[in-house]
Amino acid sequence: QVQLVESGGGLVQAGGSLRLSCAASKLTFGTRDMGWFRQAPGKEREFVAAISYNGGTAYYSDSVKGRFTISRDNAKNTAYLQMNSLKPEDTAVYFCAARRRGWRIEDLIEYDYWGQGTQVTVSS
Repeated sequence: QVQLVESGGGLVQAGGSLRLSCAASKLTFGTRDMGWFRQAPGKEREFVAAISYNGGTAYYSDSVKGRFTISRDNAKNTAYLQMNSLKPEDTAVYFCAARRRGWRIEDLIEYDYWGQGTQVTVSS
């Protein structure tokens, strides 16, 4: 079945950087928009960033715009999230997801496959 596997999370000091990866298998990766979401303890899962199926368009939440960069390599069936200037409020479990067609790319109900998540902890 389809698998999305995130990696690259960890503990970093405020101001530091991390690069998350999301490796997809048994998915027609090159036809799917891909998204990153995060969930902090006690909070709802929220949109972080998304990228169109061909990498031509990227979308970001206001909270990460200018600090995070989403990208993809369709030849490797992998999506990435480069996170710079990290803040303690970025601490969360980060999930990648594959989107079916829809109207609002930031809406998590439009994503039908999800990874298991990777923990990102930013210390102050």
